[in-house]
Amino acid sequence: MQIQGWWWKWLGVILIFYSLLVGLLVPLGPGITSVSPNTAKHGEVVEIKIEGYNTNFAKEGTKVWLKVKDRAIGADHIQVIDRRNMRASFAMPRSLPSKDTIVNLTLITYTPNDGHSVLPSALFVIGNDLSQQTSDEWKANIISTDMPASFHFPFRNILAETIRNTYYHVVLWFAMMIIFLISMISSVRHIRTGSLDADHKALGYASVGTLLGILGILTGAVWAKNTWGAYWSFDVKQNMSAIAMLIYAAYFILRQSISDPDLAKRFAAVYNIFAFCMLIPLLYIIPRMTDSLHPGSGGNPAFGSEDLDNTMRMVFYPAIIGWILFGCWMSNVTWRYLRIRDRTSP
Repeated sequence: MQIQGWWWKWLGVILIFYSLLVGLLVPLGPGITSVSPNTAKHGEVVEIKIEGYNTNFAKEGTKVWLKVKDRAIGADHIQVIDRRNMRASFAMPRSLPSKDTIVNLTLITYTPNDGHSVLPSALFVIGNDLSQQTSDEWKANIISTDMPASFHFPFRNILAETIRNTYYHVVLWFAMMIIFLISMISSVRHIRTGSLDADHKALGYASVGTLLGILGILTGAVWAKNTWGAYWSFDVKQNMSAIAMLIYAAYFILRQSISDPDLAKRFAAVYNIFAFCMLIPLLYIIPRMTDSLHPGSGGNPAFGSEDLDNTMRMVFYPAIIGWILFGCWMSNVTWRYLRIRDRTSP
């Protein structure tokens, strides 16, 4: 990939710095990190301690609900302890709007400054009097939506601050795929025309693509440590990613293992096409055929509206463009060095 001028190089650097600064400095929105207790019995009064994150619980205007399906019940009493902690008491009716005997309820809080915060499956209620009609205390449409009070990234349970890694881990893999694609196209061109520059480009782009892939694995391992509890849990996505990098490592070994330079280049070009074709099943097909903790695998959504909202897209997409441009810049420097080395070597 050869783009005339310097503008695209500066654009890549600017977009990367933009994603680094905005991705790290914009605060997360308010959310609920935990509730205690998380179980209750029907027909009893339960007092829940609520812990928030980046919240501003206030004594005036704060509301709390427990919601199941399309109905909710409001708290009878709310005691605000500080801006991140409060207690809410509920008189749990004997009948719940569900046919199950164990019902999980979603906790929703509202403050004038923060708007609404949601914690799914916050409370499990044991017991449900199915012989009675649903209590009138369960009201429909009592919770209204609101607009965000400030510009912030969404708070997601378990992920919390690590959601920022989306701008680095995920973006690196996107850029890696584009760089490997250009490398593969260069290998096709070398097979068809025998162009030495095409071979240099294939090697240069493959080198940078492998570097981006390794960085993607490392940032993913750090993310896994904070969300899954271990740097490497042998999740299918982790294993397939490691295999993909080993396949590309074999590409570099192959180039050095054949004594005839021309034959080595042609074998390597064919292998490079094979390596790129293997990325598709390894990264996008096999992980979807089995259970996985990784988003986008085992039936998990990769980027739903809950995971990537409009505020995150303002950083995510520019970061992808920036790393692709920067990767192309590094690749161009690499293949030009290879061309000079071949021309000056005896």
